[in-house]
Amino acid sequence: MRAGRTDDLKTLYEKAFDTIGKGVESFSPRLEAREVGTVEKVNTGIATVSGLPGAGYEELLEFPGGVFGIAFNVDEDEIGVVLLGDYSHLFAGDEVRRTGRVMDIPVGHELLGRVIDPLGRPLDGEGPIRSLHRLPIERASVPIMDRAPVTEPLQTGIQVIDALIPIGKGQRELILGDRQTGKTTIALDTILNQGRQDVLCVYCAIGQRAASVAKTIAILRDRGALEYTVVMVTEGNQAPGLTYIAPYAATSIAEFFMEEGRNVLIVYDDLTNHARSYRELSLLLRRPPGREAFPGDIFYIHSRLLERATHLRKERGGGSLTALPIIATDAQNISAYIPTNLISITDGQIYLSPSLFELGVLPAVDVGKSVSRVGGKAQLAAFRSVAGDLKLAYSQFEELESFARFGARLDEDTRKIMAHGRRIRGSLKQPEFSPISVPAQIAILLAISAELFDEIPLNRIDEAERAVQQAAETMPDDLRERLFTADTLKAEDREAITEIARQALMKFFSDEKEETLPAKGAAGESLFEPEEPEDLKFSQEAEKSEVSAAAEHTAHETEESDEKIPPQVSPPPKPASEKAKKKNRRPGKKKS
Repeated sequence: MRAGRTDDLKTLYEKAFDTIGKGVESFSPRLEAREVGTVEKVNTGIATVSGLPGAGYEELLEFPGGVFGIAFNVDEDEIGVVLLGDYSHLFAGDEVRRTGRVMDIPVGHELLGRVIDPLGRPLDGEGPIRSLHRLPIERASVPIMDRAPVTEPLQTGIQVIDALIPIGKGQRELILGDRQTGKTTIALDTILNQGRQDVLCVYCAIGQRAASVAKTIAILRDRGALEYTVVMVTEGNQAPGLTYIAPYAATSIAEFFMEEGRNVLIVYDDLTNHARSYRELSLLLRRPPGREAFPGDIFYIHSRLLERATHLRKERGGGSLTALPIIATDAQNISAYIPTNLISITDGQIYLSPSLFELGVLPAVDVGKSVSRVGGKAQLAAFRSVAGDLKLAYSQFEELESFARFGARLDEDTRKIMAHGRRIRGSLKQPEFSPISVPAQIAILLAISAELFDEIPLNRIDEAERAVQQAAETMPDDLRERLFTADTLKAEDREAITEIARQALMKFFSDEKEETLPAKGAAGESLFEPEEPEDLKFSQEAEKSEVSAAAEHTAHETEESDEKIPPQVSPPPKPASEKAKKKNRRPGKKKS
């Protein structure tokens, strides 16, 4: 038994050694040449490397500890590298290797609902991302012949934007304003409204505070918007290189969905931090500064980013990429360097006014300084039929409002325009994270045009607007369909929607008549007058009080003078003294 086992083991060993021998004989060692460089010095977010003669511009280089960098300055003797991660463990003399590829990022449907950094690493603690596709972060924009005109609207759910500053799919619309004026809120409202529009979203937080980013992610998750959104995050305390590549990486993710024929919305929040990080890197790399210390190619880095947003032809899938870049201004200075650059690159801007924000007009969109250059052609016909008159009436109201602040007397027609304008402003107010559907928006706008809100007090406009929204949900299906597909809003459809709004507001009319219209004239005429502006009322009351006080004071003085002061004859003037005569006499002249 033992001899049989020994023979079996011997046979197994012989087979194993034969297999190993054959493997060794078939192995042929290959020599692979690798370029290895040396770190010369490390600075804030950058490193200077020598010894890589074959490295190209924007090539990815590998440092010890799994840190990567991008070749930014390729000089004859050394390379300036932008580091993409924690560089605290790097020192002069460390080894650097070429990778032979440019910076890329994983893309695909696996990223939906995830929070990642610009390198594609997950930040949400839900495990690794297993993606089958990768795309470089820097890609050429779509050629002109492969682009299609902007013809489809992108509904934001924000009434003042959809009606007065419409955005089309494939458009680039800038959102700018001072700090804490609601720029991110407009972007989040737009993302929340895309769930019903079948639009995928990419939110890129560039150099933001961790607390604000966590709040944004919580809002998206609580309202179910994270399911169709990819969130890319770079915090303010991270390496400036990560902040610099973040918008390009996010755009590559969005382009993957666009090339599949999907409609995509991307938000850059915000490009002010992106420009500052690029300025920091350029100054550290000894690039010559220009205006406001920004490098000369600051315009180019933003134009090549935003040119990737477009609407593809049907032959290319018909997808679209709509960009909403955000910019922060200082003291309402929209003529600064970076804001003017982006205004000239984009297809329009939405300006948020701090004055309106302080007055409680939210969203604080300044209609006079906002514009959409291509979105009007993509706007729904129902919006176009009322938007022109609405914008004109609102502009007239703003002009008259500034004029009425001086206490000027206004005639009856002007007071009606002022009252109508206040109702327009009240109707365009909207709470955050509460997008309004298209039928409800059109019903409200038609009610404004028909002056149905003019008889409702300002403190009940919000309640009346909610009543119209609820009534619009009962609109017939065929009528709702025509709002999206018809080339024009027919007169009968317009009248039907107006009647729905009128019926919803009927109870407010009856309540207002009971509260404010009980008195009738002798001939049965109503004594109701249009509401006067508060500042005008105050000025008129002040003027009346001043006039009455002046009249009483004058009458009182007259009575006292009649009773106490008898009529007197003024005494003749006293002759001037000799000293006064000599003092007033000019020097050098004698009295004749």
